[in-house]
Amino acid sequence: MSAVSMEATIILPILKKKLAFLSGGKDRRSGLILTIPLNSDQTSMEELSATLDYLLSIPSEKCKARGFTVIVDGRKSQWNIVKTVVLMLQNVIPAEVSLVCVVKPDEFWDKKVTHFCFWKEKDRLGFEVILVSANKLTRYIEPCQLTDDFGGTLDYDHNDWLNKRLVFEKFTKESTSLLGELSVINEGDKSRSVDKDKPADLVLLPSFDPETVLQTGHELLSELQQRRFNGSESGGGGGGQAAPAWCPMEEELLAQPQVMKLLDSLREQYTRYQEVCRQRNKRTQLDEIHTKVMQVVNWLQGPGSELLKNHQAIGDSIRAAQALQQKHEEIESQHSEWFAVYVELNQQIAALLNAGEEEEVVELKALQQQLSDVCYRQAAQLENRQNVLQAAQTFHSTTQELSQQLDGLLSMLCADVAPADGASIQQNLKLLEEKLQAVEAGLTCLRQKGGMLLEQMCSQSTWSLEETESPAGEQQDNVQQIQSVMEEMQLRKQRCEDMVDVRRLKMLQMVQLFKCEEDALQAVDWLSELLDALLKTHVRLGDDSQETRTMLDKHKKFVDVAQSTYDYGRQLLQATVVLCQSLRCTTRSSGDTLPRLNRVWKQFTVSADERQQRLELALNFHTATERVLQQESVELDSLDEVDSSGKTLLDRLTLPVIFPDGSEQFFGTPSDTATAAEGVRERLLLVEERRLQLQEARLHTEDGGEEKDMPNGQEGRLDVIGEELSEKEEGEEETERRIDDSVTEIPDC
Repeated sequence: MSAVSMEATIILPILKKKLAFLSGGKDRRSGLILTIPLNSDQTSMEELSATLDYLLSIPSEKCKARGFTVIVDGRKSQWNIVKTVVLMLQNVIPAEVSLVCVVKPDEFWDKKVTHFCFWKEKDRLGFEVILVSANKLTRYIEPCQLTDDFGGTLDYDHNDWLNKRLVFEKFTKESTSLLGELSVINEGDKSRSVDKDKPADLVLLPSFDPETVLQTGHELLSELQQRRFNGSESGGGGGGQAAPAWCPMEEELLAQPQVMKLLDSLREQYTRYQEVCRQRNKRTQLDEIHTKVMQVVNWLQGPGSELLKNHQAIGDSIRAAQALQQKHEEIESQHSEWFAVYVELNQQIAALLNAGEEEEVVELKALQQQLSDVCYRQAAQLENRQNVLQAAQTFHSTTQELSQQLDGLLSMLCADVAPADGASIQQNLKLLEEKLQAVEAGLTCLRQKGGMLLEQMCSQSTWSLEETESPAGEQQDNVQQIQSVMEEMQLRKQRCEDMVDVRRLKMLQMVQLFKCEEDALQAVDWLSELLDALLKTHVRLGDDSQETRTMLDKHKKFVDVAQSTYDYGRQLLQATVVLCQSLRCTTRSSGDTLPRLNRVWKQFTVSADERQQRLELALNFHTATERVLQQESVELDSLDEVDSSGKTLLDRLTLPVIFPDGSEQFFGTPSDTATAAEGVRERLLLVEERRLQLQEARLHTEDGGEEKDMPNGQEGRLDVIGEELSEKEEGEEETERRIDDSVTEIPDC
């Protein structure tokens, strides 16, 4: 392949004008098509000549031998310019041109003149010139080999072609220069490998980065191969016959084999250069690694170990432990710098071991083992110290929380208990138990944290005794400190527990006190309800002796219930007094509960006795009445006794119950009293009827004179009974009025 006489960068402004170009198309003889697009502007022949010289320097001699077909596009130009360009082709490429196709415009020049001129100059030019319209150009060239300017289907991008040329030339220039520099460097290292005493050159860097140049070459080659593949796919179009596979970036245009050859040579020299650099770096690294390894080992075994040995305390509070933690982090930061060096050295040693020679491997392994042992041992000491400090912080934090819980519990125990009711005491007691449980849980947690801290310290002491002369006295002080803290917390907790037991007993007694007071008040309420029921509902006296006797039995049971309620209330109040004395609660007493209980009980007793007496009178009345009504022979005295007891009962119904405080209260309502009195009167009428019957029977046994007087006597008796009933009715009305008056005067019980 011929060398390029000039570079595209030199005439880049001219090439951008697209005065001429190789589109990649071929004629039927496989010759390249050179297109010269003339325009209306005045074309510079010097620039066109330079463009043609550059374009003709690209193809190989073999490609040039097949000849060029030149298309001069004169549709936008004048005839004299076209003629000048055609004549110029004789001077630039006379041997390479086989055919010149001048594309004429629709309104062409004088045919006689042009035809005569080209025919006249044919022998002198050395190539054939034809005038052809754009639509007739396909008679000489296949459409697939023509660009779209001439109605063809061949794709051509001048800017893209120019960019690829610039990349190709740049790669060619840089790779050629780089090959020379790498060859010099590699040969120099080869001579030094023979003569080891010869000093190494200081300059080992080439002018261009080999990786960048190789990357550029690979991208260029990939682009060329891709465009060739695309061109081979489109090469079979056109007039139905297979055309040669070709595109603008085929080997004739951009010298693909040259790129491949340069890449191969460059890869070979770069590989050798890398090996040279690797060997030199390895020799340099060996000395550097040995120096750095000893620096790391000396610092870790010296200043690093001394730092750890001088910091063994655990602090006596969270703040002190945090300060120690901060100091330890500073120590760790210093170690981290050396550990980073260790990691880097370990990687370097591993890399050298994989590619090192036999005499180097033994030394490298010894250095690696020494470095790893020292670093791992120091890292373990740092980790153990870190664990101790973390455990110490947790222990101090738990101690502080437990101390705060004990302070809160003690504050609650020292405060006076003055709740308003039993529910408040229960709530306080529950809160007290919760605080005590929290303290117990905190103490258990403290023991666990203390045990973990002691375990960590024992582990630290083990390696400290093995590796350094650790101050045993400081470790012993730390152990005693932990144990004393746990013992102190245990004693404080025990004292609080004792106080909690006392407070719990006191609060339970207060709960019982409030309960007794509440139950005593409830007993007063129950007794008041029984009294109210006795006065309002216990009014009836029964219609006969059997019913009255039953009501008397129920009344006794009712009184027993009231007696039990009163006794229960008295017991509760007595218990209240005892609890107040036990609690030394001088501010609390039974208050008005006991007077209320006694007052209600006295009222109930008076009312119950009155009810008892009325029922007994009613029972005697009904019993006597039933006896005189059932017997055939009755003495008048018996009837008089019945009348007397009935009147006494009626009189008793009109009387109120007088309480010890002087107040009065009637049983039931006036209508209830009237109903009970009506039953008694009805029985009295029956007794009077019985009296009349007995008197009538006795009159039959006596003489007639006496019989005449008897009706007059009976009438007198009935009149007496009537008068008595009228008087009783008037008394009952007076009683009703007194009841109404007394109801309004009853005090609240």
